[in-house]
Amino acid sequence: MLLENMKMAFSALKANKMRSFLTMLGIIIGIGSVIAIVSIGDTMRKMFTDLYKDVGLTQAFIQPGYWLEDVRLSDYFTMDDIEKLKDIFGEDIEYIDSSPSVSGEVTVGRRKKNFNLNGIDFNYIDVQPVDIVYGRYINEGDVKGRKQNAVMEIEAAKEMFGSENAVGKTFRMTVYGSVMEFNIVGVYRKDMSPFQKLMMGTGNGTGEAFIPWTLLTWPNDNFYSIRYFADTDLDERSLSALNSEIVSYIARSKGRTSEDFYFSTAAEEMGAVDSVLGGVSAAVGGIAAISLLVGGIGIMNIMLVSVTERTREIGTRKALGATTGDIMIQFLTESAVLSAVGGTIGVMLAVGLVSLGGMLFSLEVVIKPAVILMAVGFSAVVGIFFGIYPAKKAASKDPIIALRYE
Repeated sequence: MLLENMKMAFSALKANKMRSFLTMLGIIIGIGSVIAIVSIGDTMRKMFTDLYKDVGLTQAFIQPGYWLEDVRLSDYFTMDDIEKLKDIFGEDIEYIDSSPSVSGEVTVGRRKKNFNLNGIDFNYIDVQPVDIVYGRYINEGDVKGRKQNAVMEIEAAKEMFGSENAVGKTFRMTVYGSVMEFNIVGVYRKDMSPFQKLMMGTGNGTGEAFIPWTLLTWPNDNFYSIRYFADTDLDERSLSALNSEIVSYIARSKGRTSEDFYFSTAAEEMGAVDSVLGGVSAAVGGIAAISLLVGGIGIMNIMLVSVTERTREIGTRKALGATTGDIMIQFLTESAVLSAVGGTIGVMLAVGLVSLGGMLFSLEVVIKPAVILMAVGFSAVVGIFFGIYPAKKAASKDPIIALRYE
């Protein structure tokens, strides 16, 4: 019976192609909008998740609270603080420094370019891997000797020196009011998507290079913040306990309370961003879903017209033995098919457009099958819901009156 009703439904669609298409248009737009918006939202969430994974989810920062009015020199951190943290928490900390960086104009002959010089320790490569293409990475001797050596990003090296292999070349930059000349000991490459480059500030034409972090612990080796990467093998509970212990230890050593320090982690930031993006995606998707109601009203309208046009057909079927239930199921099936076909077309358009956008912007789009199935199923439910009244009206017709209808 269901198969027969579906055949009749598709025959009705073919008999009125343009009318059926215009009726489905609201469903097509509604379903397409919902899937496109949800997919774009999921894609953005995945990109931010990948971005935070790339910078290290166990990364954390601690510094004196910006709200403190009585900041003392002893509240700042020193090399001794770093060493003590290594001694006490060394088994659970993979990397630690003051996260220093400086921006300025690098000069090579007549060439000038804005650069970010990022201060790192020799084992930074363990937590933030890069591909050393030429030369070597910053080593322990560079850090302890505060040598003016640098490892430059490959594209910046090519732009500044006309060659990717810039090992042995030098450049000048003003750091804290003094002109420093750096010797390039290595050239690295780090593959990132355009989005990652933009978010990490490396896609705006600014060059990047690593230098020993001990060159930037000015003045007098006092610095405002500490950055560390916890062991990635720690579970969520152990990581939270470690973070609390570190903050408590620093607070005690500075004669402060834990509340006097600002503490943040990459995982917390990622969770906050993901929550915001998820909320925005759901809200906008909900607004787009309103168009499904408009599409449903369109289906109800066209089904009422169809019932009126097919009054004699209804009378004939009833005269031949069709029950009230048979007539109702027939028109409900037709309404559901009309809506489901529109939903399927909307899905194909949305998937095609989102995939095309991903190709154009070199992004890995996220299209969840569950969302597609839910969208098509929801469109069919919309069709059934808005087809109930027309189906009841058709089923309740008196066969004698229906047969006399002109």
